[in-house]
Amino acid sequence: MVEDDAHDSFRRGDDARVLRIARSQLESARSANEPDGQVAGLYAMAHVALRTGDLVRAEDLANTALGIAVAAGNRRLEERPRHVLAAVARLSGDYVTARERYVASIELNEALGQREAVHGEYHNLTLTELHLGNVERARELFEACCERVSREGYRHFVPYLGIAAAAMAAAEGDHANAARMIGFTDRAFSDVGQVPDPDDAAELDAVRVSATTGLGASRFASEYETGSTWNLARSLGITWPT
Repeated sequence: MVEDDAHDSFRRGDDARVLRIARSQLESARSANEPDGQVAGLYAMAHVALRTGDLVRAEDLANTALGIAVAAGNRRLEERPRHVLAAVARLSGDYVTARERYVASIELNEALGQREAVHGEYHNLTLTELHLGNVERARELFEACCERVSREGYRHFVPYLGIAAAAMAAAEGDHANAARMIGFTDRAFSDVGQVPDPDDAAELDAVRVSATTGLGASRFASEYETGSTWNLARSLGITWPT
């Protein structure tokens, strides 16, 4: 499917390919007056705009996609644009609005029966709560995310748990563990040939700076190397269902 190709290309960091696919899909869908393709194309373009840091363009594209979805009367089409709008708020530092949007997105995905999307938004809510200073709430959400990944076998989500674990460690002042979890996370992304989503990449970069500042470059490198050798059970205490 076109959407799968765009999604996989985005995960690999091939933004140029994503834009080629999205523009072609958007043009075809507009010619056919077909809302699904228009929303998918606009969403993919908005996602790339997030990665390049053009939050204004990302918001404009997502709002256009959302308007098409609402006009079509298809709530399922609203899910991706609303996800981008929550990410825009988070990346712009408006964490109160981001929390409101993630909670609304969770409710929408629950209504649609999209369990994996619900999980993803809970991950995003975890990091948003950290920025709001609600460390205990974030810890509860993070532990629930780990349990869901283990129970449901969401293997592709392991690198994102690493990001959340690193951010949790940094928030708690444990720079050494933050560095180890960054090492684990970088290797986990490399193992699957992917790069983080834009909002998660920003989180990881911030923790990297914080941990390096707190430990010094030499100690950071040592702890990072240790974490890069850890397996899933050692790093996050997760085992897969049998």
